[in-house]
Amino acid sequence: MPQNKALIAGALGVVGRALVEHLDDDPDWEVVGLSRRAPDFETNATFLSVDLLDRAATQSALSDISDVTADVTHIFFTPYAPRETFAAEVAPNLAMLVNLMDAVEPAAKGLAHVQLMQGAKWYGVQFGQPYKTPAKEDDPRHMPPNFYYDQQDWLIERQAKAQKDGRDWTWSALRPHGVWGFSVGSAMNMMTSLAVYATVSKHLGLPLRWPGNPALLDSVYQIVDVALLARAMVWAATAPGAANRPFNITNGDYTRWKLLWPRLAEFFDMEVGPVQSVKTEVIMADKEPVWAEITEAHQLRKYAMDDIVTWPFLDYAFANGFDQMSSLTNIRQAGWTEVLDTEETVTDQLQKLRDNRIIP
Repeated sequence: MPQNKALIAGALGVVGRALVEHLDDDPDWEVVGLSRRAPDFETNATFLSVDLLDRAATQSALSDISDVTADVTHIFFTPYAPRETFAAEVAPNLAMLVNLMDAVEPAAKGLAHVQLMQGAKWYGVQFGQPYKTPAKEDDPRHMPPNFYYDQQDWLIERQAKAQKDGRDWTWSALRPHGVWGFSVGSAMNMMTSLAVYATVSKHLGLPLRWPGNPALLDSVYQIVDVALLARAMVWAATAPGAANRPFNITNGDYTRWKLLWPRLAEFFDMEVGPVQSVKTEVIMADKEPVWAEITEAHQLRKYAMDDIVTWPFLDYAFANGFDQMSSLTNIRQAGWTEVLDTEETVTDQLQKLRDNRIIP
């Protein structure tokens, strides 16, 4: 019998999907995934269709299946609701957390831990200006708005209230940078977007041109493989030394895009072309027919291009031209030791996409 039961909100995003896959074969875990869509892959997890932005629907859906949620021990909160401004993001992203906790926490008598998924936006990378690096978890906050701040502050207050009521669950928050993984319909899908960009470029007989800020090529950068992130999530949710703390998490090394870009080109057997700084959202806007042609010719899984790429997010990630580094001192001192070579993970990630017939 499983000892733990995970409730994963946002279970079909890049991070949530990886956590579902990681826990799928672990006999110590039972998994319930929350998503508005059904999974497009085989899994042992129980999936529930829930729109966390709809408070009444969330209450109704989860209360109707209280037998499923009553014995939840760990909540992993990973969804993200993008909006046009940082201020506009606060209300919906906080509401999703509040709606979920209000629906599940009262019934989950054995709740042990709640985990938030954050990121480098905690430190202000989204403003497009250099910030203090290496960024540390206790660095002063930037001027809000930042929905990460609202979520974490609310959760800490909720924990204090729970403790007064005799309930002793803990929390953690992970702050990854440059997540590489795969999902369908995610708002943040860097690696798959890069793979599709390269595939279309090759199909059109073009070299692999860097589309981002030229200064970023030589800036220090960090990546986290989503499989490593999933393992770190479980560690942070179960290790006593990780309770009630935020942690930066990356592969554990530093790199530069000028080192990664040739590895990407090598995988596709392409030449590296000259820099062409242009938004992929613009140059890829008319490439759906090209992608459909590629999908048919190579008998790939029939995903529409827009279902597996997020050009605005790729443009955002490639727009900055300064060092982006997060200190891993805290997580290492707390006991996390795993490290991956980021240059090697380029090939690993692309091969997974090829093996799953996402790219040729």
